[in-house]
Amino acid sequence: MWAVRRPPALPSQPGPPFDHLTARRLRVALGMGPEHVAYGLRVSYGLPYVTPDLVAAWERGTVSPTSPELTALAGVLWCSPGELIGRPRTLREHRVARGIAPEDVARAVGLELLVYLGMEEQDAWRGTDRQSAALAELLELSLPDFVAVTGREKRLAECLRGAVGTRWQAYVRQVARIVPLDRRLVEDTLQELHRQYQGQMVSTLSWGGGGERSGEAGQEFLDEIVERFWDAVEGPP
Repeated sequence: MWAVRRPPALPSQPGPPFDHLTARRLRVALGMGPEHVAYGLRVSYGLPYVTPDLVAAWERGTVSPTSPELTALAGVLWCSPGELIGRPRTLREHRVARGIAPEDVARAVGLELLVYLGMEEQDAWRGTDRQSAALAELLELSLPDFVAVTGREKRLAECLRGAVGTRWQAYVRQVARIVPLDRRLVEDTLQELHRQYQGQMVSTLSWGGGGERSGEAGQEFLDEIVERFWDAVEGPP
């Protein structure tokens, strides 16, 4: 049985979410085998340890490439790094998806490189409002992505859970501070989520099965509360 080994000098930090099925599809479309991809990574991108077995492991989803490996793989497959990435979630993932070097991000937002890299490593953005706006423009972040990258998503989820479980009016100001949306839109969205949650709880109780079934349905709703919020904000397609 083969084993995949990387040199210890490589960073241990995890790479971005890897779309292994797309990587395989692109390779096949180019008429390349894993050995051709490995050769290209060794010769053109200075990754001497890459073997066909490692490429095959990436494509099976049993091993994920690091950020430098994914960028090099995109070069071999003649695609952008973003095409090989699932939906980015973290600051690093969004940067890699755009193919932007960390020093370029640091320069654009007005941070020292080591300070910016520290934020990536800790997954904790601490920029000012001006720097946050520059970051969002550079990385082309949607509003949901901006909230997630700037570390506000956890607090948003807490507020939304409180809003649907108690008096939604008490959370309008808090949510509006987290998410830069029109206050009326925030009010309408919280009211609608509250109606849905309370209606679901009442329905599951009336179906029978007691509190256990109601609790499961309620927990599922709460687990998806952020996604439900954005769906309600964006409205029907």
